[in-house]
Amino acid sequence: MTITVKELMLESGVAFGTSGARGLVSAMTDRVCYGYTAGFLRHMADAGEFAPGREVALAGDLRPSTPRILAACARAVRDLGGVPIFCGYVPTPALALFAFARGIPSLMVTGSHIPADRNGIKFYRSAGEVLKDDEAGMSRQPVDLDGGQFDAAGMLVEPETLPPVTDAETAYVQRYLDHFGPGALTGKRIGVYQHSAVGRDVLARILTELGAEIELLGRSDVFVPVDTEAIRPEDVVLARDWAAEHGFDAIVSTDGDSDRPLIADETGKWLRGDVLGILSAVGVDATSVITPVSSNSAVEALGRFGHVGRTRIGSPYVISAMQAELAAGSPRVVGYEANGGFLLGSAIPGKTGTTVALPTRDAVLPMLLVLTADAPSVSAQLAGLPQRYTCSDRITPFPPEAGAKLFGQLTGGDDAARRALQTRLFGDFAGAALSIDLTDGVRARFAGGGVIHLRGSGNAPELRCYTEGSTEAEAVELNADATAAIRALLGLT
Repeated sequence: MTITVKELMLESGVAFGTSGARGLVSAMTDRVCYGYTAGFLRHMADAGEFAPGREVALAGDLRPSTPRILAACARAVRDLGGVPIFCGYVPTPALALFAFARGIPSLMVTGSHIPADRNGIKFYRSAGEVLKDDEAGMSRQPVDLDGGQFDAAGMLVEPETLPPVTDAETAYVQRYLDHFGPGALTGKRIGVYQHSAVGRDVLARILTELGAEIELLGRSDVFVPVDTEAIRPEDVVLARDWAAEHGFDAIVSTDGDSDRPLIADETGKWLRGDVLGILSAVGVDATSVITPVSSNSAVEALGRFGHVGRTRIGSPYVISAMQAELAAGSPRVVGYEANGGFLLGSAIPGKTGTTVALPTRDAVLPMLLVLTADAPSVSAQLAGLPQRYTCSDRITPFPPEAGAKLFGQLTGGDDAARRALQTRLFGDFAGAALSIDLTDGVRARFAGGGVIHLRGSGNAPELRCYTEGSTEAEAVELNADATAAIRALLGLT
């Protein structure tokens, strides 16, 4: 049976989100995952990056469904004549570093931070992430889904065995040892919140080999959906209590596939990812900084960078804009997202040579840049930034019909009509809407100095609400008021 990936997408409900294909585990059958992988490789063949006999690297996170999905992907690689190279259960950036060095395509089975009832597949070209144009190319690909391979439930009739693990971890560790140098963290006492992050052990190894004294915290055998952009209340309490008990210089962690960082200061207060991005851009002396429209405006207010570019949310958009800056001749280009993922577009000097670019989200570089900065503490680095504060939350579950109704109203008419509607909806607590940005969702700036940004999630049935204010309390209160107003408007409980 031949079907296009787009038809498979509509049939299964598994679709491309902000970064890769994601869906419910129940929908991500072996047949669906095989089809997506086959479509990816056919698209890579059209681009001259895949042919029979070519290696394809695979890795995954620690979700219960990941090994099964990896096996289905490996079967597709074999059936198309490729050679699957299994890198084990390692961070997404470790897989990317390995594959880019070999110049081969790769894929990571992960749902990142979303709950374990969902999963996903991130695809990489031989030298960078699959971008939105590639996703469109993949969607058009016809794939042969031989009915004899799959049972009625869409599962492989004959199980696929993954090959022995090929080491991708050592080079990833060495990247940071070479860049920061021996003893870079000597004298630092750092807590490592491990939970179920796939990079929990490699992160501990890097910190230890750089000379830090570490304490392992909160390891879990059950998947924990840690979202670096919407930190759970229980994780706020854990960090504060750990800091008080242990006297750490910082606490560090990552999301599920360890491409997004979390770092807390010496009091156990988690840094916002976009603030961490600003500190990291300063740490590498960036000339051009690319970040999504949802990120903190302190990056412009700092006045440190020659160019700050804003994009839609999602690393593919950030990477495309980074590529444009590199083509224009900017010598040191970086990107970051509000979730803290940091993308190094240019090679930078390290302690023992040049650290090559890694244009995909990475969790380790930004946290190490902050931990090794010439400052008395993490909180002291924060105090040196313009004081703008952000908050993000979500309404979940958020039915698709509710999203259609909300955004239909907020984006309809001309700019004046949109500003008038925002003022009616949020004016009681935010003031009059002064400007509307439709780059990604609806982002409004208000007379009271606040910002409210609404956006549907590409990964789950939820509405994201981002707010910004001149104080942390203002940003938090604005977020609570905005989500309450939306619930009231749509009749959501």
